Order: sequence, then structure tokens, then C-alpha cells
Amino acid sequence: MTIISEAASTGGTATGVSGGMASGLGQPFGFGLINESVLDLIGNTPVIDVSVLSPNPKVRLIAKMEMQNPFGSVKDRIAKAMIEQAEKDGVLKPGQTIIEPSSGNTGIALAAIARIKGYPIKILMPASVSIERRQMLEIFGAEIIMTPGPEGSNGAVARAKVMAEEHPEWCFLYQYANDANPTAHYRTTGPEIMRDVPDITHFVAGLGTSGTLMGTGRYLKEQNPDIQIVAVEPPLGENVEGLRNIDEGYIPPVFENWNGYDLLDRKRVVRPRESIEWTRRLVRECGIFAGISTGASLAGAAKVASQIDEGTIVFIVCDGGWKYLSTGAYTDDLDVAEAAADKIIYF
Repeated sequence: MTIISEAASTGGTATGVSGGMASGLGQPFGFGLINESVLDLIGNTPVIDVSVLSPNPKVRLIAKMEMQNPFGSVKDRIAKAMIEQAEKDGVLKPGQTIIEPSSGNTGIALAAIARIKGYPIKILMPASVSIERRQMLEIFGAEIIMTPGPEGSNGAVARAKVMAEEHPEWCFLYQYANDANPTAHYRTTGPEIMRDVPDITHFVAGLGTSGTLMGTGRYLKEQNPDIQIVAVEPPLGENVEGLRNIDEGYIPPVFENWNGYDLLDRKRVVRPRESIEWTRRLVRECGIFAGISTGASLAGAAKVASQIDEGTIVFIVCDGGWKYLSTGAYTDDLDVAEAAADKIIYF
């Protein structure tokens, strides 16, 4: 990152920029930062007070806007971290092919970064994902390998493991077990939240790979052991793709390796209908057009807010809603949208 000084040696204006006022804005320009790469924009996302949605007037709801990352989601953080750690460890070499299963966000971020760095990449994803996610992968040059939709994300993971064993020359990053996943949140997301919301009492996020919860949660607990870490998960037996119920049988290695059972203070179950309802409320009442998994986290945060006397809850806005427009989740009748959740991976 290049810092542009206020008094450059050529006449007191910023390097490469003529001093003066921005046209029509009445604000000076020419001072600030020039980023050397789009990768420099990952992280340091803003927070927004959405307490208008809180069921308890004494509990603040704060949205951590991960949709503001350059490739559109919280997964930008771990994609960058996993690739850079693999390069550092020597397991990812110039021109080597990357393979990874993903229902969308991690795959998109990995594909974008791989394109920038010159790595071919293969993304395995269920056929039931929204068309927008496939299109984004194509834009970034990924080879998409579709797996049966009814098998969901687990099917893509299983197939990726087999292919990685068959092709040891490829680099399998495997976000579910990659320590760089929670470490990215420990080093960035957690410190950002503590810096911006020092009075935080609860942190709420969806239980997927568990990297966000484990990394952010551990950092927050180290700063203040009284902060409560809350996981949002689907009901037993219900299909809420992208979120996992750890009682269903599959426990991400990241969750176990980072002592997830000890770290979590509580879990909140959120159904598909609730996720859609709260996503719609977020855009309607706060103007935040987020993905459906954000609605799940917000629904979980609202449940916590209704059960405590006072506090400040931070939840993750995982991604933007534009990748889900074709699903009808924002515009269809609510019953229709809920029924579609069994066939479409919203998360």
C-alpha cells in the first residue's frame, strides 16, 4: 500500500494528483491512499448500527459488512489467507492447479485471487447453486465441476477429496480443515470488531466451516472472556445449505482443532423461513441488500437480543444479495421462497 503524502515534493500536491477541489463536491482531493492491488482491499470492513431491528430497545444490533470485501463476501479473507499460506509453505507453486469444493463464496474469492496470481483453478460445486454464482466463477476463469444437487455441499467435498487423491500434483486447500481459515479471522476480523465495537457483549455468526466463529471468537474471548460467542445452525434434519448442525454427524476439522465446543457459549437454531424473513427486513428497513445466510445470522442475533437484558450484539453480513436474485428469495411469495429452499442452495 502506497501512502500519498500531503506535501509531495512537486509543488505540495499528492503524487500523481493535481491539488484542488473535487468537482461539485466541495471537498479537497489528492490526499489519501493508493492501493497497489485489489487484494489490499480485503478486510477492514465497516460496521453499521441496525438496532431498529432489535426486539429489545436495550440491545444494540451491529452489522459487520463483509459484503464490502472486493469479491463480495466474508470468504475473501480466508481465500487470500489460504493461498498466501500455501505459497509460503511451498505447497502451492507458480502455475500449479488449485482444487476446492465450494457452494459459492469461497470458490468465487479463490477464483478471483487465483486469476490475479496466475493459478489455474477447479471448483467443485453442487448443481443446485444459483446461476449467479456459477457466472461469477466463469468470469474469473475457474473450471466448474458440478456435483449432484441433492448431495449438497457434502457431495462436492467428498468428490474433491477423491480428485485430490487422484491428482497429488494439484493443490487442495480444503477450507474445512485449513488452519489459515480461522487464523485469518483471528488476525483480522476479531481485532477489527474489538476496535470498532469495544462494548461488544455477543458475537453471532453462522456455523459453516466454523472458521469465522472459531477465529473471531477466540480473539474476542482473549480480549474479554465475558463476550458470548453464538453459533447459528439449522434444525436437525432440515436443509439449510451453507450452515451446518454439528449434531448431524459432520463436524468440520476446524471446529474440533480450535476447541469449538469449549469456545461456543450457545447455539441458536434458525429455520429457512426465518432466514428469508429477516433478510427481507434488513433490506426493507435498513437498506442493506444481503444474502440469505445474513438473514440467518440476524435472526439468531434477534433471538439472543430477546433473551438478554441489555448488550451489544455484532453479527456478520456474509455477502450481498445480488448472487441470489434469480432464486426469488426477495420477491416471491414467502411460502414459495421457503419451499424453494429445499431445492436451491441459498447460502
